Amino acid sequence: MQAQTATRQHNIGGSLRFNGIGKSFPGVQALANISFVAHPGQVHALMGENGAGKSTLLKILGGAYIPSSGDLQIGEQTMAFKGTADSIASGVAVIHQELHLVPEMTVAENLFLGHLPARFGLVNRSVLRQQALTLLKGLADEIDPQEKVGRLSLGQRQLVEIAKALSRGAHVIAFDEPTSSLSAREIDRLMAIIARLRDEGKVVLYVSHRMEEVFRICNAVTVFKDGRYVRTFENMSELTHDQLVTCMVGRDIQDIYDYRPRERGDVALQVKGLLGPGLREPISFQVHKGEILGLFGLVGAGRTELFRLLSGLERQSEGSLVLHGKELKLRSPRDAIAAGVLLCPEDRKKEGIIPLGSVGENINISARPAHSTLGCLLRGDWERGNADKQIKSLKVKTPAASQKIMYLSGGNQQKAILGRWLSMPMKVLLLDEPTRGIDIGAKAEIYQIIHNLAADGIAVIVVSSDLMEVMGISDRILVLCEGTMRGELPRDQANESNLLQLALPRQRVADAAN
Repeated sequence: MQAQTATRQHNIGGSLRFNGIGKSFPGVQALANISFVAHPGQVHALMGENGAGKSTLLKILGGAYIPSSGDLQIGEQTMAFKGTADSIASGVAVIHQELHLVPEMTVAENLFLGHLPARFGLVNRSVLRQQALTLLKGLADEIDPQEKVGRLSLGQRQLVEIAKALSRGAHVIAFDEPTSSLSAREIDRLMAIIARLRDEGKVVLYVSHRMEEVFRICNAVTVFKDGRYVRTFENMSELTHDQLVTCMVGRDIQDIYDYRPRERGDVALQVKGLLGPGLREPISFQVHKGEILGLFGLVGAGRTELFRLLSGLERQSEGSLVLHGKELKLRSPRDAIAAGVLLCPEDRKKEGIIPLGSVGENINISARPAHSTLGCLLRGDWERGNADKQIKSLKVKTPAASQKIMYLSGGNQQKAILGRWLSMPMKVLLLDEPTRGIDIGAKAEIYQIIHNLAADGIAVIVVSSDLMEVMGISDRILVLCEGTMRGELPRDQANESNLLQLALPRQRVADAAN
């Protein structure tokens, strides 16, 4: 059967079949002999630890990668995608975990990029706005089509990416961690959209590390491990959470949080009446040496904005910071880093890593000035030794320190960022959604690192929108809502009900009570 390319008509129907798919990169066998079938009218989950090959397979489906071996079929047609245009023309839409939007352009322009409505050779702005409003209706009604994408939150950008993909009316739709930055309400909205697509007879692939989502929406699940096919479960009603976890990681996981109580020391960081961009009222709190302080709140609560103030990314308009008993003046992130206040950002692709740099370069970059000769000549012995030390101690899965970090899984990229800060003197570590888009096995390893840092006397502040995570690892939890501090709960009082009661806007709490 002759392979089809972009000359095929849009929206070919039928099942999606992967036949012996393999993909190699320099020094890495990302996929080996992947074969399974996803049927129309079903939501088919792909699960496995980070590095298992799920995202690589979706990039082959989307035409971003050409397989080293094997092929895929849609219906009776064998496809040979030479690029993303071929995939789109064949009725495939892939919503990747890392968003493909142009920050400097408006929402509407991003939605219709490549086919903007025109009149007399100029973009018809009124038609563009109306089409964008129609597309966003029911998915992201609150987003202004004329707003620049770069000014949206990560959760809002995710919704724009989903709307852009849904606009193509594809037969095969793949979601790669689509809910990683969404609120509970936005997740419910997305689940309803996916259910509608399923009922319309689409082939839906769904990659997620969130077990509750897989059991909620999926009809079948295929498990990958180390780039290889493990098993497909076709009857979700007979599958248990523990069975799926064991199949994914090859071992039982009883308690991935592994919480360990410890003695806390003196106050490490005291925040007094802090006010700045994203905060509606002055915020005050303190975190102790050896303490893991959780920050919880819904999307838009001000968590990331607070971290931007604490890390020098934004200037405070009021208040003060006291670090180890001395007032801390932050004019830039460099001041925070020099003081030992270090941030692992939420959007690691955009703000955390240097994608084209090696793993070693990403680990060493911030500590280089202290280990260079005459302040400018790099010391090769330190460079190699420190990178190898961090890779080994943090269990970063990479063939070598010289491997480009862009080829690593999200979990291993996150560990490399942690390795960067472990290469420097650290007093306070700010972790913004540290396990976003990371599998359950890698999460357990990240939690282990966090506990070890606290045991060494480091003050750790963790922002998380995952209720179970923030309850599982924190000694104490602060709750933000709409740019204000709503309350504080010790570990023994931090249950789901109490946290949500504080996190929900007061009007929504009143509505729920009525």
